[in-house]
Amino acid sequence: MVEGFDVVKNPQDVSFYAGLLLTSYSICQAITTMYWGPLSDRIGRRPTLLMGLTGDLATFVLFGLSKSYKWAIITRSLNGFFAGNSAVVKSVVAEIADDTNRPRMMALLPLMWNIGAVAGAAVGGLLADPANQYPSIFGRFDILRTYPYLLPCLVGSLTTTFGLIVGLFKLKETLVIEPAVPDVVTQETGIATEATPLVSTAPQQNGEPLPAQSMLSLLTPTCKFVMATNLLMCLAIAMGDQIYPIFAASAPADGGLGFSTRDIGISLSVSSVAVLYLQLVAYPKLVQKYGTLTCCQMGLKIMTPFFFAMPFLSLLSSSIENMIAGKTFMRLPMPTDWMSFVGFEYCMLWILLIGLLLVRITGNVLAFTSLNLLVSNIAPSKATLGTMNGMQQLGATCVRIVGPLISGTLWSWSIKHSVPFPFNSHFVWILCSCLMAISWWMSLKLPNSVNVFASGQTRR
Repeated sequence: MVEGFDVVKNPQDVSFYAGLLLTSYSICQAITTMYWGPLSDRIGRRPTLLMGLTGDLATFVLFGLSKSYKWAIITRSLNGFFAGNSAVVKSVVAEIADDTNRPRMMALLPLMWNIGAVAGAAVGGLLADPANQYPSIFGRFDILRTYPYLLPCLVGSLTTTFGLIVGLFKLKETLVIEPAVPDVVTQETGIATEATPLVSTAPQQNGEPLPAQSMLSLLTPTCKFVMATNLLMCLAIAMGDQIYPIFAASAPADGGLGFSTRDIGISLSVSSVAVLYLQLVAYPKLVQKYGTLTCCQMGLKIMTPFFFAMPFLSLLSSSIENMIAGKTFMRLPMPTDWMSFVGFEYCMLWILLIGLLLVRITGNVLAFTSLNLLVSNIAPSKATLGTMNGMQQLGATCVRIVGPLISGTLWSWSIKHSVPFPFNSHFVWILCSCLMAISWWMSLKLPNSVNVFASGQTRR
């Protein structure tokens, strides 16, 4: 998409401008994250969510009408403003759940995120510029030639439309403010009534109500380790998610795979199928057997080699490109049918790529879902769940701002300069691997007590 705008003068600068586009969304989301929550406390969860869905629907369609980089930046930023209410969803889930099903319901949130992230990327890759990708089907629609990115945005907005309809007709307000219980005497008359309790139910400290816990008071050593682990993991994932499409689309000579937009979409669509099984079937069984903390550590551990191994696929892609050009690579013995050997290498490239992507999505499900549960587990009371989830959401949003910028800038720098390994096209991937390794090391420092819900409900 960015490559089609006139702002890109050099193909090697695509990753930088793509990073800016993603960063604009995350910056606006971070700005509004701390405002949507208090707004939902004043006017209710339902109207807040409906406002966010309506704004998201409108701005996403406008984004599909992008014909210039400036328009894409503006509409994507507006889309980020309305995405800041994602933390309100956690409050709704916590309010409609009870102690018997809250863990399972909270685990559905990362499932929806994973499905949306993977399926959305696949839809974008498969349906972008449909008039040229599928001329026999969409070639006669002038609007799709004028706006080549409108179709994937329209398809993606169908889920938002469905959510908006469900919210309008099915979602009930979950914020219930209980009336205050009258104290021993009323403030107006100073006289006790029959409804006045003999003992005040309001928590007191020296005759005054207990103050609300501040954010700093929640930052215990365990909380700091959990938040830092989550922060480093989200940074590595944000950098990896940003660089993979660019890596796949880059030429093998620049350390990429040389894939088309359609190939990238196909590679990502496989993960969208796998995440359903992993989240709904495999993860609950693994948590029951090994515990939340161990699952988190396993996820972080297996994602570390994934990032390190991914850039080596470019060697195989270069081999295919050299053979198609009539050159030999590594002087391997050639079979009788030259083209069959190229076909074999091409199949191996896809097998290894899909295998690595499955490793990545497995680690993502294990680590991301477990950390969501750990954040809830370490909250000292249910009254602080919103604050803890807000801190986690703010941290994740902030790293999604810097992550794309870091990975895009480093990728552009590494392929522009002839530098040796590991500072070549492998550098971004190695950095992601190191961040994930540090995150895994920090998770080993967490006590087993984080497996227990602090408000009294035990989780395995």
